Amino acid sequence: MKLSQFNFDLPPELVATHPQPDRDQSRLMVIDRKTQNIEHRTFKEVIEYFNDGDMFVTNDTKVFPARLYGYKEKTGARIEVFLLRELNRETRLWDVLVNPARKIRIGNKLYFGEDDELVAEVIDNTTSRGRTLRFLFDGPYEDFRAVIAKLGETPLPLQRDVEPEDKERYQTIFAQNEGGVAAPTAGMHFSRELIKRLEIKGIDFASITLHTGLGNFRNIEVEDLSKHKMDSEQMFISEHTANAVNAAKIKGQNIVAVGTTVMKAMESSVSISRELKPFEGWTNQFIFPPYEFNIANAMITNFHMPKSPMMMLAASYLDYDFLKEVYKIAIKEKYKFFTYGDAMLIK
Repeated sequence: MKLSQFNFDLPPELVATHPQPDRDQSRLMVIDRKTQNIEHRTFKEVIEYFNDGDMFVTNDTKVFPARLYGYKEKTGARIEVFLLRELNRETRLWDVLVNPARKIRIGNKLYFGEDDELVAEVIDNTTSRGRTLRFLFDGPYEDFRAVIAKLGETPLPLQRDVEPEDKERYQTIFAQNEGGVAAPTAGMHFSRELIKRLEIKGIDFASITLHTGLGNFRNIEVEDLSKHKMDSEQMFISEHTANAVNAAKIKGQNIVAVGTTVMKAMESSVSISRELKPFEGWTNQFIFPPYEFNIANAMITNFHMPKSPMMMLAASYLDYDFLKEVYKIAIKEKYKFFTYGDAMLIK
């Protein structure tokens, strides 16, 4: 398929800039893949579509404050550093994006915090904006991460200033394992009250970890999607989760992928017999139509931005032509798109 096939006109006012006051009060479009029936509900009503023994698979990545502001040595020029991934824990090596990057060269030192609490040295160029930094911090690793947490800002992918509420709301309540630079947004619609009601109904939960990367938001620069290379993301699937998912599948229960990150993780570790396997490593899986899925028979996801990898995965799961119609309906009905937007259940 071609990149241009995933373009559509999205009115700017339909890009949600703030979350709902209550997580489970987002709108929910329920889509039946077989009948192409569409219902308009509230997210907390998702419970009505599942029964005892069904399983929700969630992503427990925890977003860390990946955006740092500092200045360059000598010139004092203000710079923004976005932490992408930790390369070496012991030597404090990180892949980062720098903005503006034009005059940030190998050997430059960068300073962060009012009292220069954190210093980094540029040791390599990776891309036009990418650099490798070594943070010059001699204390324990826990102290280093505490400084990052203190100085860093929530990496909200919206065109507005970060607000205090974003620190808590730009996380799912499943968040446990720190490492993501973007939230798995489908999970942000779940409240603790909703989860309790689901559990009382007999619905099970299992988790994977996929540390969502910035590659999900980069512009795809090739028209032929088969030539696009996704950035690698670190992921973990425990033996416990694999066994639980496989047992539910054997029993014929519904397996619900909560988000495109969960779907991508599960599709990255499938056996020949179409069972989920334990996994620890990296994935650069890029799913676009046509694609045959192996594990989940339902998915919860947000309404995604034009030309995004998340939209392409959703089109693969639902059907490209039908997704285009669904998005037209969503725009007509004024559903909210993107990070803090509304959700759809595809079943």
